[in-house]
Amino acid sequence: MSTEMKNVPSERLVSIDALRGFDMFWIMGADAFFGSLFQLIGFTVLARQVEHSAWNGFTFYDLIFPLFLFIVGASMPFSIGKRLERGDSRKGLTLHIVKRTLLLFALGLVYNHILDLNFQEFRWAGVLQRIALCYCLTALIVMNTKTKGQAVAAAAILLAYWAVMKWVRVPGFGAGVLTPEANLAGYIDRQILPGKFCCYTFGDNEGLLSTLPAVSTTLLGVLAGQWLRSIHSQKKKTLGLLAGGVAGLALGLLWNLVFPINKLIWTGSYVLYAGGWSLLLLGLFYWLIDVRGHRKWAFPFVVIGLNPITIYVAQGVFDFAILSGIAVHGFIHRLGTVEPLFDALCVLTVKWLFLYFLYRQKIFLKA
Repeated sequence: MSTEMKNVPSERLVSIDALRGFDMFWIMGADAFFGSLFQLIGFTVLARQVEHSAWNGFTFYDLIFPLFLFIVGASMPFSIGKRLERGDSRKGLTLHIVKRTLLLFALGLVYNHILDLNFQEFRWAGVLQRIALCYCLTALIVMNTKTKGQAVAAAAILLAYWAVMKWVRVPGFGAGVLTPEANLAGYIDRQILPGKFCCYTFGDNEGLLSTLPAVSTTLLGVLAGQWLRSIHSQKKKTLGLLAGGVAGLALGLLWNLVFPINKLIWTGSYVLYAGGWSLLLLGLFYWLIDVRGHRKWAFPFVVIGLNPITIYVAQGVFDFAILSGIAVHGFIHRLGTVEPLFDALCVLTVKWLFLYFLYRQKIFLKA
């Protein structure tokens, strides 16, 4: 193991940190880099995979957010579970969860530029706000239930969400209409959420009602984490994750026939399908890193994975292209069609070096 890898905080699976870093790698700018690369070489089908689906459907980039929530859940048995087992105060742990939730939510408001004080155009929902709510609700479920109860909660939330989306009538459209303008989740956002929406006209991508099935995504991660903490052999754990991933894909595709896979309203089929891919990726990373011991290749991802919230907020409030531009402004405009590709690579590199500096200084934002 490299000396850098020895600096990783103890009592955690390196594969989880690496997978979290792999996920954030795309949000940091790998999407722009590979999108430019695929366009440059004429692979437009692959370029489409680093964009979100317009409505129903699934692309690789539609996996990024649910994968992060899945990893949030997968980490809980190693954090909350261990603290409960060693007898930590439940009141103190609950207070810690509430504080962490409020911090994440506040960072989300800052990311959305609440300090501009333009509340008419302000977006109250957001990625960090959803992470905060999913973390809080899932953590409270983990504190008060066993593994079976967590599985039941995940299933119950998905079935309840399906029921209300299918049978609750939307004024002017009726019940069970899952178009952008007629779905119940979007209607509730229009009635309750002030300000502007993202990322479709009739509701918010991280809206109110659709946050509930996102809790199930996080609970799927909890179940995976519980499995990894079990007494089973590493081989059985790996096979279990892979089998669960295949089952999730199959169930998601089956449910898709009546409840289409849709990220914008976070349908139950989307939860299962994205959860299936998340389990497969976790199984692969766990087998390569923690079972086989191949860790050096994962180091760049670990650096990112130990400070995911830091880079997400930082790139939202600061333009890293300013720094990369200092080094390349003299020649980058001479690169022709390669310029977007090289520019994306430079910005991505600067962001990683920023995180590497924090890593070397042992600065980790535990939000």
